[in-house]
Amino acid sequence: MTDTYLVTGGAGFIGSALVRYLVGDGATVITLDALSYAGNLDNLAMVADNPAHTFVHGSINDDALVRQLLDEHQPQYVINVAAETHVDRSIDGPAAFIETNVVGTGILLEAAYRYWLSLDGSAREDFRYVQVSTDEVFGSIREGLFRENDPYRPNSPYAASKAGADHLAHSYFRTYGLPVVVTHGSNTYGPHQFPEKLIPLMILNALDGKPLPVYGDGSNVRDWLYVDDHAHGIAAVARQGHPGEAYNIGGGTERTNLEVVNSLCDLLDEISPRLTAGAYADQIAYVTDRPGHDFRYALDITKISGQVGWTPAAIFTDGLADTVHWYLSNSDWCDAISKTRYSRERLGAGNGNTDAKEANA
Repeated sequence: MTDTYLVTGGAGFIGSALVRYLVGDGATVITLDALSYAGNLDNLAMVADNPAHTFVHGSINDDALVRQLLDEHQPQYVINVAAETHVDRSIDGPAAFIETNVVGTGILLEAAYRYWLSLDGSAREDFRYVQVSTDEVFGSIREGLFRENDPYRPNSPYAASKAGADHLAHSYFRTYGLPVVVTHGSNTYGPHQFPEKLIPLMILNALDGKPLPVYGDGSNVRDWLYVDDHAHGIAAVARQGHPGEAYNIGGGTERTNLEVVNSLCDLLDEISPRLTAGAYADQIAYVTDRPGHDFRYALDITKISGQVGWTPAAIFTDGLADTVHWYLSNSDWCDAISKTRYSRERLGAGNGNTDAKEANA
């Protein structure tokens, strides 16, 4: 019997990678996405004509729509990737993050709970709700690794809104028995990422001859995870994770923001060299650090590797090269976003986190 998934936020960066993977793996997928600024139907072009995929334009805040989709499609899995994710945007306007990440998650959880109660036998036993979260809920760590049971210390409105969503999800397991699992993803990168994030921002700015803005001295450290690895990890937790548990999905690749930018510049010098303008690294510009900027994130993935059997497959240098090649080969995708949804002139500094964790460095 084919597994059926309801994936919210499935037209975004991580969500679309998850949808493409699930459909390619033989699953039936219903994608629900509000198509806000970071949602993009082009991200789902590979599965647009696949009869196993259904796209629905709508929000997790629409209770009636969510309940209708659950009743109509009877999914075995609900995976909530829908989220406002960019730290800088949360600092400028936290209300949208509270509305989507906290209120929307609460609406989705309640609908999933009522749906779960309506199921019988093995269908009820096999159902899973997956809350896709971020390592940023733990705050910053100078040494060592975050583990799933570490206390939450969010330092931005974005991280706090995701922490609130996580607490709601866990409460539905503890209070009502809803089979919930939570994932904490590290900084995710790869093709189709919205160009306000660190890696695509730097690639596109470099190619346009614009400054490459780096916060502070660029020494902030992130653990980098390739988007396909993240998608596979979410799917593995949905299928094999234990209800009530949380799982870290980390890349095991720590780099400072400046190291990442310099690596991108070196790749561009090799792949798309300039004839007269000099090295791309000459465009690096250090800018004032943002408020509450976490110094380092790093995740312990012992639990997911031991219980679920997942480990990241991508090597960072290879994933980064693949990402650069993708942006060089998809200028139309980038231009369409820059002209209609987002001007890179607005961003004062480089960012790189995780749709639930989409890369805010």
